Amino acid sequence: MSETAKTKNLKKKKNRPLIGWREWADLPDFEVEGINAKIDTGAKSSAIHAFRIQETMIDGVEHVEFYLHPVQRRKKPEVFCSAPIADRRVIRSSNGQEEERYVIETRLRLGAKVWTIDLTLTNRDAMGFRLLIGRDALRRKFLIDPGGSYLLGPKDKE
Repeated sequence: MSETAKTKNLKKKKNRPLIGWREWADLPDFEVEGINAKIDTGAKSSAIHAFRIQETMIDGVEHVEFYLHPVQRRKKPEVFCSAPIADRRVIRSSNGQEEERYVIETRLRLGAKVWTIDLTLTNRDAMGFRLLIGRDALRRKFLIDPGGSYLLGPKDKE
């Protein structure tokens, strides 16, 4: 790589916001704010805790309806969501088990950045974080400090 290309690459990286291993995230399409999200570069895809998942047809388009528990370790509130099915994928979890999951496309907000990600739906009730953000969603958007937490700011951004 030429010296000029290296310099340009470093400048691009310096313009990326720094995030920690966990951050507060929003899902604007579902009007959900302040989900405690785990930043997981070891995971390829992103996942959200969803339950009562069921397929439905809306105007000839396959949709998936589901509920979210956006607050960690709480059963309330329950947020009803509906989205077109973008895909179905077999995902291998960290314990090696494979599961076919629905994939939806939705907007994610981390700090000031908002962009569309693929999000898989699964039961994460036993997991510490309701939202896991994988490397596909993070690619070329942030620098990650694995020792940092909530580097984009507190949950209440007012």
